[in-house]
Parts: sequence; C-alpha cells; structure tokens
Amino acid sequence: MRLWRGGAALGLVLAALPLAAADNPASWRAQAAKVDIVRDDWGIAHIHGKTDADAVFGMIYAQAEDDFNRVETNYLVALGRLAEAEGPSAVAQDLRTRLFIDPADLQARYAKAPAWLKALAVSWADALNFYLATHPEVKPRALTHFEPWMTLAFSEGSIGGDIERINLAGVAKLYVPDVQVASANPKDFVEPSGSNGIAIAPANTADGHALLLINPHTSFYFRAEQQVTSDAGLNAYGAATWGQFFVYQGFNAHAGWMHTTSSVDSIDEFAETLALTGAGPSGYMHGGKLQPIITKQITLNVRQSDGTLKPRSFTTWATLHGPIVRREGDRWISASLMHMPVEALSQSFLRTKAQNYADFAKVMQLGANSTNNTVFADRQGTIAFLPPQFIPRRTDSVDRTKPVDGSNAALDWQGVLPLSETPAIINPATGWVANSNNGPWSAAGSASPVRASFPRYIDSVGENPRGVHSTRLFDGKRGWSLNGLVTAAYDPALPAFDLMLPPLFAAYDALPANDAQRARLADPIAALRGWDRRWATTSVPTSLAVFWAEEMWRLTSAPYQGVGMSIFDDVLSRTTPAQKLGALDTAVARLSGDFGKWATPWGEINRFQRLDDSIAPHFDDSKPSLPVGFTVGRWGSLASFDARAWPGTKRYYGNSGNSFVAVVEFGPRVKARAVNAGGQSGHPGSPHFDDQAQRYTTGDLRAVYYYPDELAGHVARRYRPGE
Repeated sequence: MRLWRGGAALGLVLAALPLAAADNPASWRAQAAKVDIVRDDWGIAHIHGKTDADAVFGMIYAQAEDDFNRVETNYLVALGRLAEAEGPSAVAQDLRTRLFIDPADLQARYAKAPAWLKALAVSWADALNFYLATHPEVKPRALTHFEPWMTLAFSEGSIGGDIERINLAGVAKLYVPDVQVASANPKDFVEPSGSNGIAIAPANTADGHALLLINPHTSFYFRAEQQVTSDAGLNAYGAATWGQFFVYQGFNAHAGWMHTTSSVDSIDEFAETLALTGAGPSGYMHGGKLQPIITKQITLNVRQSDGTLKPRSFTTWATLHGPIVRREGDRWISASLMHMPVEALSQSFLRTKAQNYADFAKVMQLGANSTNNTVFADRQGTIAFLPPQFIPRRTDSVDRTKPVDGSNAALDWQGVLPLSETPAIINPATGWVANSNNGPWSAAGSASPVRASFPRYIDSVGENPRGVHSTRLFDGKRGWSLNGLVTAAYDPALPAFDLMLPPLFAAYDALPANDAQRARLADPIAALRGWDRRWATTSVPTSLAVFWAEEMWRLTSAPYQGVGMSIFDDVLSRTTPAQKLGALDTAVARLSGDFGKWATPWGEINRFQRLDDSIAPHFDDSKPSLPVGFTVGRWGSLASFDARAWPGTKRYYGNSGNSFVAVVEFGPRVKARAVNAGGQSGHPGSPHFDDQAQRYTTGDLRAVYYYPDELAGHVARRYRPGE
C-alpha cells in the first residue's frame, strides 16, 4: 500500500522538535518523511515505508502513540529493569531475568548481527526516541532513551518466554531472601495461557481456498493490531506484541501463521553436586571431575520511595548447564534454556515475508523458536502443524519434567532435533490441523503422529478439552467457509463436562430417597441433567457447572501439572461422592449469596469491562460492563474468557483469554475478518479504547481492510510520524 502525503507541514513540525544530546534529529526527520500512517475507522494503523526499516520506524511510532506504557513496560521486564520503575518488589523478577540476559552480551551479539537486522533495530530505537521527543507530555517510568541492541532482549512475541518459566520464588529465596515472593498455590484455579490455531486445506473448504484461524489467548491488550508494508515486499497484518517490530500472529497476501504455546519441554533443570565454602559454591561435579563454578556479579538499580535509584549487587553462580536458580534442600538447581537472540529476532521478522511453505521452512532453519507451535496455511493450499524448532536432543531415560542429575554428562543436551524427528504435520490426508496447547497426537485427526514414536519430552501435557472440541468440529467435515470458521471458533460446547458431570449424577442417584441433600439439590441436578453442555449468556446451568467445577478443583490437593485431560481424571478420582455433592452445595450457596439466587444466568455473572489502561487489572460491579457467553478454556470452550471475581466484586470479569481473533481465506485475494479485545487504543479518552468491546463479546468479527481499495472509504486520518 503506497500513500502520498505532502511534506511541507511535516518539515515545520519537525523543525521545532526538542533535541536530545545523544540523538540524531536530522536522521529522524528524514526517516519520518519516508513513512505514511493511515488510521482506519477502528483506529488501526496501516503503515507504509519505502524500506523495511522505514516501515519499522512507522510501526513502532504508531505503537507508542497507542500505548507507550505497555511498550516501555515490556522492555523494562525483558531487560531486567522493572525495579527502576516499581522498586524493591520487582528486584527478584529483574534478577531472574539478568541471570540469563546480560546487557553486555546483548551488545556484543548486536555488534555481530546482520546489517539488515541492525537497520531494523536502529529504526526501532529511533522511532521510540522520536516519539518521546515529539511528545514531551509522555513521561517514561524509567526508559528515557532506547538503544538498538535492546531489541535482542525481547526477540519472541509470546506472552511468557522461557525465562518466565523459571520459578521466581526459588530465585528470590536463594538470592533475595529479604524480598517475599508468593509461590503459586497448587489448589488455586489456574487457566493456562495459550491459544487456538486451526488450518483447513482447500479440499475441505467450500471455495477451494485454505483457511486459517488466528486465536491467541493472552492477557488482554497485550498486542496491537497493525498492517505494516514496504516497497521491499513487506505486507504483514495481524497482532504485534507491544514494542516489537514484527507481526507475531498474522498473515500476508500469500501465507499466514498462528503460534500456540507448545507442550514440548524445551527447558531442563539440573540438580548440581557442588563443592561449598563459606562464601558459597566453589565448584561442581560433572563427568567425574570437579569443575570451577562460574561466578557473576549482577547490579540492579532500584527505585526508592523518594524516587532516587539505588544500586543493589548480587553474587550469582552458574554451571555449564546455566545459572543456579534455586535450592531444594541440599540440592542446587541450575536451568538450561535457549539463548539465541539474534537468530530469534531474525526468524520472528523474516517469517512475516514468507510467500509460501518453502519460504517459511527456510526461515525455520534458523532454529530459534523454543516455546511455540505454529499452525500455517498458504495460498498454494499447504497447511501444517509445526512444533518448536529448538527442541534439545537428550536421553529419554529420565523424567525431564523434574531436575536431573547434573553430574551425569550423559544427561546433557546433545544438539537439536531436526524437523524430521519432530511430530510435524504437513498436508495431512484429513485436510485440517489444529492445536490448542495440547499434544500433537490429535492435531490432524486420524492423520496425527503416534505418541509412541517420539521421546517423552516432546509432549508434557497430553490432551485437553479444547483439543477434544477441535477434533469433534473438524474431523470428517467439509464445506468450510470463512463465516463457518468464525462460527466454529465460537462453538459453545464445553466437553470437559462430558467427563465431569456423570460421576456427580451417579453420586446424587446413590443418595437415599429421604436424604435431605437429595431434596436440597434436586433442582440444581435437574438443571444440569437437562443442560446441553453449551455456554450461553442466558444459561443457568453454565453458571452452576462452572461454580461447581471450580469448587471441585479447590477440593483436590493435587499439584497443578499442566492442562491435560488427566487433570480432570485426577480431580474426579481424588474426590469422594460426598465431596462431589458437597461441591455442588457450595456452588449453590455461592451463587445464592452473591447473586440472590442460584438460578442466575451466566451472562449476569460473566462480564467484560475496561475501565482504564492499567496493566494491573481492576474492576467495579457498579460500573458498566457487557455479558460474555464463552468461558475459561479449561472447560473446552475454544473461545476463552478467563474470568473470576476480583477484590470488591461479585461478578466475574475477564482479564485474559481471547485477545485477538482473526479468520483468513487465502484465495487470489486474501480475505480476513478480525476483532480485538476492547479496542486498539490504550487511551480511555480515545473512541478506539473500547469500540470493539461489543463485537468482542459476541464474536462479531469486523472486516479487515487489507488492500488499498478495501481501506478506501474507511480512512479516519493520514499522517506521518511527528505530525
């Protein structure tokens, strides 16, 4: 998309820019003049630059306009500098990051990065510095100046990177004992972050074109919706994580990609045998020899109550496996994870320009994706399910979900698995692939890989109710259309209750005829028996089933182990018939106490509300909100809405789940529809702060303006950065 814009006004505006001593305003002005930004009638930015670097400049500038707070916060977290803004409470989190991310190392890697990647990184930094220079009213919390190398700290766009899987409470206890970090309560109800990706081959579609569902489940407002184009062949549309210069989940005119959190175990922990002195570890055993411990000093700047920064230094330890991250009794635990920032950032950008599967596969050879599966579709009709490209090869003789013996060299990583040794699925005979953070063993119905053919570490989860739901919807079905895929994405079935409710009914039926509990629960049981196990805003049984199932989870003492169907078996097997019925009594009492009656429709409880742009969510029952029918994904709802009661509320409000939803058809012209949680802008005064909320809650996806002729008639503003 190429847009003409006169430059005289731009020059007058930029001439008055405040100057920063270390910056190059003349360069900013020159680059801004090569960038066009069009805001459509939903506030979504369509950016065009002459080069990819120009497009990145406009892309990041537009993100800063929409939500600079989230851009900055993402890099405070990624760089291990959150304590500079939030004080001592963030020290343990920053230290965990800095155990793996060293600014000096990133700078050295950046110096050796490819010239094309450096050009994009320079544009990224220039755009943010230019934005701050042209918006003096915006006051950063800590990052007042951005440098190109910083992009390497945040090179992959998922909501939880590998580092965030390292136990934070363990890091704090070992290195920062004066900072209290709460450990997760295994009895807490937890909805895992994740996503749905579905691709349908031309043979199974009405018009003979491949279809793709893009449905990430993240914290709300975690990504911007953008289109980024250049004269160098870039034309990507989709969801970009705030502060990143690539479309993370999206499509171009020829191909689309959707990432889902993978069940592959790509991180290992090692129980190290250490030689200890009064000052701490001095060595560790490995391969029958005592090796010297690796010691590193890490200094963090911590904001004090008076606003000043005070340095705090830590002595940390590491082995060849990686940093020591915690102690378990006498065992010191180290952690190994992927650290390939240049390759990861390169892969994240280059795949957005892939024209077909062959292009995409070539980019995958960089091998720097460790956390995500990819569901792929292209105009040529190829569909695929692709596991992470970074899967360490290792012996399968031990359980890798637990720390293994670090002194045993035979348990070390032995390279990386090639794609041919992973459960990748390309053009399956069934004509569809799907992944919902479950294992790949049902990802293509009868054409799925066989579990026994792969190491245990390929899947640490197994099946989940969303996976069961996908198989029911797509296996053996043909004639799919774009609208049909939207309907499937919001199909209201909740298959977890197919497993969970029969034992409850059996427990009730076993009660004596004159039992008081039998009489007390007669109406709730009748409601559940008559339920079609499908969510709806008007559904009373949905409310009852969800409240009962949450109580069932709280009753079991089993630690949270993942999202597999075995969790439901575990909850059921660890509860007696009396407990199952007692949980229903509790659910009835909660509903009656909080809402006046147990027979409360689900939409009266389950609500969407956006009050402001705070990253830490808060909600208010007295303020307007919208009913939502779909539930937390744990019960099998493909459309996920992770809602609960918050401090001061009785109603449930969602803060994560469906965050961006798009359906794409790869015909001669790509067609797409999409919706974002709330709206594009993070500014409450903007008309685009919550203009998509109603569509979001009902699954009413809007048209995507991908081509210039589609955008025509929907242009709200044309401008260049700095205007």
